[in-house]
Amino acid sequence: MYTQRASRLAGAVVWTNTPSRGGVGRVLPDGCMDLLWHEGRLLVAGPDTRAYVAEGARGVWSGVRLYPGTAPALLGVEAHEVRDRRVELTDLWPAARVRRLTARVNAAADPASGLEELALRLAADTQPPDPLLRHLVRALDAGRSVGASADELGLGPRQLHRRSLAAFGYGPKTLARVLRLQRALGLARGGVPFAETAVRAGFADQAHLARDVRELAGLPLGRLLG
Repeated sequence: MYTQRASRLAGAVVWTNTPSRGGVGRVLPDGCMDLLWHEGRLLVAGPDTRAYVAEGARGVWSGVRLYPGTAPALLGVEAHEVRDRRVELTDLWPAARVRRLTARVNAAADPASGLEELALRLAADTQPPDPLLRHLVRALDAGRSVGASADELGLGPRQLHRRSLAAFGYGPKTLARVLRLQRALGLARGGVPFAETAVRAGFADQAHLARDVRELAGLPLGRLLG
């Protein structure tokens, strides 16, 4: 069973997942990074460029899904260094520090709440993320082109690409594709016909939608929704 709620940390989502049985789990790219807890361990989920398929992921999983571009400042690691990876927090931070933080999370009323408190403490101790990149996320999610968004920010292509790699794990064009996929899935899950979904989400046509869904999610749209 999967549940989620809005976090007290701006833009973040707190979630818990308890798979009913061993099997295949599919996590779709969404531009985010997650701080994870699983069986007493702390991990980091890097930004995905394709669906992340986990097999036999038993037990309770909890996480804080951080708003796109915010995790690198909190974790002290550039997003591209953990792209398409799940890594132990001890791979990024000193083991003694991770042991202390893990003990606090494990002592919380539930791991999800403990993770949220950890994320809030980290945010309080770090500089806020670059506001220009938050604007980029909003502009791309509204369907504006990368070129138009860069012009609004006053950034050249190379500078925008470099800052995007650090913040999101990939360039702005990939981020735009990922955000467009999420828009389409939201519409399709709401019952909007696929052809209309394609137009409203910003695809050239339904065939373009089908290609992107298969490439990014690994399944046809109908099977994905099912």
